[in-house]
Amino acid sequence: MRFSVIGAGVIGKLRAQTVLDRGDLELAWVADLDQEAARAATGRSEAGVFADYREALGQDAPEAVIISGPCHLHEEMILAAFAAGAHVLVEKPLAPGVEACRRILEAARAAGRSLGVGFNHRFYPSIRFVKEVLDSGRLGRIDHFRIFGGHDGLANFRADWMYKSELSGGGALMDCGIHMTDLARYLGGEIRSVYGVATGEVWKVPGSEDNAMAIFETTAGVPMSYHATWTEWKGYRFYVEAYGERGMVRGYYAPMFNLLVERDPTNGARKKTRRFYPEIILREKLRGWQTTTLGTFQAELADFLGMIAGREVDLADGLSGLRAVEIAAAVKQSRAEKRLIEFPEAAARP
Repeated sequence: MRFSVIGAGVIGKLRAQTVLDRGDLELAWVADLDQEAARAATGRSEAGVFADYREALGQDAPEAVIISGPCHLHEEMILAAFAAGAHVLVEKPLAPGVEACRRILEAARAAGRSLGVGFNHRFYPSIRFVKEVLDSGRLGRIDHFRIFGGHDGLANFRADWMYKSELSGGGALMDCGIHMTDLARYLGGEIRSVYGVATGEVWKVPGSEDNAMAIFETTAGVPMSYHATWTEWKGYRFYVEAYGERGMVRGYYAPMFNLLVERDPTNGARKKTRRFYPEIILREKLRGWQTTTLGTFQAELADFLGMIAGREVDLADGLSGLRAVEIAAAVKQSRAEKRLIEFPEAAARP
């Protein structure tokens, strides 16, 4: 298959590398206003370089496009790719607002093309372990989840569109928090109600909350505590914890770590299993966080190919992209209206 990449920043370059690393794929071209960045993303390949993705799609339409451009441009980029007949894998969030996400899903259906969304946290080894434990039923009935993700603020952003609400759709909710929202659904099931609060007194970016805290409830009646933050002064980290009648499991990053506690229901004895990932920790120390991200992108690309082929995969689809943005919007709505926001159609979701 011939792939192209729109957007050649840090993430776009990694996405292009995943294509170049596979012998069964061809990188057709990379498009970015920064021509040097686009050329660097092509590596030693003979892939073309374009400043305008629309010109590129008009001249050479590939079978699939990976989009890593600014969030507020996602909709027009995705629609252009669908119009050219391409399948699309796009970075999270799918779009800055709910209505734009719905238009994108309708366009995917009309075009008959696959749409994947880059929630790569699903592919972190520590999250994979949590998923395996939950799927195994070892914890028994799940009582509740705790979900946290954050970093220490605006210095982490490479461009202002990443934190200005008119371009990104919001603050911590649409940044690190959108990953946590996706993991809530991926690990715990569909969410039927949201009650949330938010604050913005530290960075004071209009419309972009510094902290968002919420209680989600799944269609199975399982509560989840959620916190997304831009004031995690200790530095970037996230974790997901699931508590059941027979124990708990935790997935953590950074550093990569798991804790599993299994309780014997007959005598209450507890067995603790800890998983460390020294090879990941050392590799990141020597070569940076990008090495771990690249591994998750490689897994996403493999799943994207599976999605195109019609197989069931772990890669987030367009519906997951929409639901993450809907839930983030519900937290804001709940704060503004001081009430519980419910999704009546949640039980019918696939």
